[in-house]
Formats: sequence, structure tokens, C-alpha cells
Amino acid sequence: MQDTNPTGDWMPLTLPQLDFWEEFTFHPDQPVSTVAHFIEIEGNVDQIALKRAIDQTIREAEILSARFRAEDTGEAPMQICDPDLVPELMVTDLRDKEDPLAFARDLMEQDLAARLDLRHDKLSAHALYRIGDARYLWYIRAHHIIVDGYGLALIERRCSQLYNHYCGAGDAGLPFHSLASFLDEENRYQDSAQWQADRAFWADYFGKAEGIEVLERGDEDYGGPGLCGTHSFPPEFAGGLQRTAAAVDIGWPDLLTLVSGLYLYATLPDTKKLSSDSLTLWLPFMSRWGSVGAHMPALLVNILPFRMQLENSERLGDFLKRSAAELKQQRRHSRFRIEQISQDQGLAEGSRYFFSPLINVLPFNSPAFNGCRAQRHILGSGPADGFNLTFRGEGDGRELVLCLDGDPNLTGKQEFARHEQELPAFLSRILQPEMLARPVGSLVGKTASSAHLEKVALHFPM
Repeated sequence: MQDTNPTGDWMPLTLPQLDFWEEFTFHPDQPVSTVAHFIEIEGNVDQIALKRAIDQTIREAEILSARFRAEDTGEAPMQICDPDLVPELMVTDLRDKEDPLAFARDLMEQDLAARLDLRHDKLSAHALYRIGDARYLWYIRAHHIIVDGYGLALIERRCSQLYNHYCGAGDAGLPFHSLASFLDEENRYQDSAQWQADRAFWADYFGKAEGIEVLERGDEDYGGPGLCGTHSFPPEFAGGLQRTAAAVDIGWPDLLTLVSGLYLYATLPDTKKLSSDSLTLWLPFMSRWGSVGAHMPALLVNILPFRMQLENSERLGDFLKRSAAELKQQRRHSRFRIEQISQDQGLAEGSRYFFSPLINVLPFNSPAFNGCRAQRHILGSGPADGFNLTFRGEGDGRELVLCLDGDPNLTGKQEFARHEQELPAFLSRILQPEMLARPVGSLVGKTASSAHLEKVALHFPM
């Protein structure tokens, strides 16, 4: 079994980790950036094999045992993977409870709501709740400074691989890469010609940008609940998504991002647009392909702006092809961190870009446990800025769920409720085959105005 950080060396924080450390210093008493999933596993479950698989996965994912220090004010924080902080799996049988599922969810919500002190607390927790003779819930919680959503998906996938192996189905696979190996790789990247090329690309990109909002850390308000809504798409939606994506030869996640961007262009106030023919969207990039980070849970996700430009007479199909090509070009430079861009653009300490509107498409297959049905449930994904759309589904677009998040100070309840209804309707209509030949201007309205909601309703009646 792999030892956790066998060298015992203190290591520097990555740029995204430093960003969350700064957030913590401004809001040390609020649980603002905790992420959590639980996996519902039902069927012929081998509890001994499941516990063994979770235990080994936790040990392999050494970032889960991270400890931070910053002894003096102004000193750069450091991190170490501490064997004494390897999370312990808590196994609890709740079958004697009146409503085991509700009881388990309450325990998870209580844990998720507790504040985490990055200087003293264990930053990850795991629990296995048995809520039926053949039904279990595996709860995974961590602070965002150590892991992102894809990192949690890697943990789930690795655990299912080990479980299947212990059940006699498949090999054990490879353990996760170490955090130290990623930091070494990152140092090589920052000394490379690729880093210089990426820096030049983003300097030019931001040099042409206008009106990108900046947020002051001290002004962030995490006190009240945000507006949240969900919509589950019917099974036939995935078919329309795949057919339209194939017709324009782009991936369905890019298609979903772009048509959602069109909806936002049609409905957001004029103040969100850089000009009458463009809208800046903030898009997460995994920044893992071609890196040891592809098989290492950690905080690696990057968030970068995409200036979506519209030409009213351009056909929808041509708009999608052109915009997808621009996204592909950006991805060649997506390892360059938004935190470094912020420094290069002269943002003051204690400030960051305002990531809104943000569109996040997560095509992650649920883990497969031998002889069982497994389903991922999201409990917490950290705070969101402004207005955010998150799509979660299987790798082929099935079982797609949309989560909307809004700041009530920026989006009223009535407006938010309208988005909950009109966005899914817009997406379903715009994926009809005949729409690809329609001019983009006819789909979103010819000018940016507050009347766009009415125009969307006119073109796409409920």
C-alpha cells in the first residue's frame, strides 16, 4: 500500500490553493468553500470489500491528509501530507432509524455546514452509512483548497475499481500520482516555452477585453442562502444533444455551453455585456490532460473567460462551429492560471475577478460497483458568484441535470424562477434540427435589451 507523503517534506501551495487560503484569511469563521458528494450504492454489496476499497483510496489520495502552516503574518503558507491526518472512515448502521435516509442526510448536512479552520482541522471526512439491507451511502467531504469536483470523481472512480477488484472483477489498477510529482511538473511548466506562449496569449486576450468585473475579497457576502434550482432533462434530450453536436461536428459539452450562452445573452441585463454583440462567459477548465493531474485528486480546475461574439446574420450552425473552434484554441492555453493572469493584469491583493455568468458542464460517469447500482448526489460545491449554470450528466449526455445558482442581491426571486422555466425550454427548442439554419439574431433578438425575455418567449413558446 502506498505510504502517504513518504518524504515528509513541506511543500508550497499552488496558485489556486493560495487563492482559497486568501479567502480563508478574509472569512475564517464561515464554511464558505466546502465540497461534498455522496454515492448511493444499492444491490449485492460486499461491505468488507467496500470498506477496504474506501480505506485504500483515502490513503492513496494523499491530498486528503493535507495540513497547512503559516507561522508568521505575511509568511507564505506551506503544506504537508501528514499520515496522522489520513481521514478515518466512519461506518454507521442506521437501519434501526425510522427514516434511515433522512437521518443520514441530516448527519451529512450538519458536517457540511461546520466551518473548517485551515490551520488546525482535518480537511476531509468520509462516512459509510448503511440505510438498508442492500443499500449504502458513502459520504465524501473536503475543503475546496485540497480538491475540486473532478478530484472527487477520481476518488469515486478509483474506489469502484478497487472494490470490483476485491470482488474478483478486474485488476487493481494504478494508485494515484503523488502531489510532489505534480508540483515538480508544474515547476517545469512554469520554466517552459509553453508557459511563455500561454502568458502571451492571455495578455493579448485580456488586452482586448472590456468591462470584466473585479470583486474585493472583503466585500464578499456569505451570510445568507443563495437562490438555487434544479431541472432534470427527459431521456430524449440527450438524443437531441448528440444529434445536433454530430451535425456541427463539435462535442456535446461545448454545444451545451454555447447554446446556454445564447440564452444568457438574450436574457441578462445590458450591464453584463461588453458590447451589443458579445458576452463574456466564465468557463471552468479541468487543466489535467497530458498531466499527472489526470490521475491525482487535487484542486486543479481553472476558470477562464470566453468572449462569445455574435453576428446577427450568422446561421446558428456556423456560430456553433466558429465558437467551438475558439474554445478549442483557448484550451491549448488553459493550463495558465487565472490567478497568474490576475497578477499580470495588476489586480491588487485581496481582489479577484467576478466569475459570472459561469457555465460548467460536467460529463462525469457515475462510478460502477460490481453487482450494484450506484448514483452520485451533490451536497455542496462551494460558493458561486452572480449567476451560474451547472450541468451534470453521464459521459454521453444521459441523466442530465441542470443546477442554477443565483445571488439574490443581483437576481430577484421572480426573475430567477423565470430562468428555471425558460432556460430548459430554450435549450429543448434550439436543439431542433431546423434551428441550425436560422440566423442567430432571430433566436436571441437583434439588440441587447431588457425585452429579450419577451423575445425568447415569443420565439420559444412554453
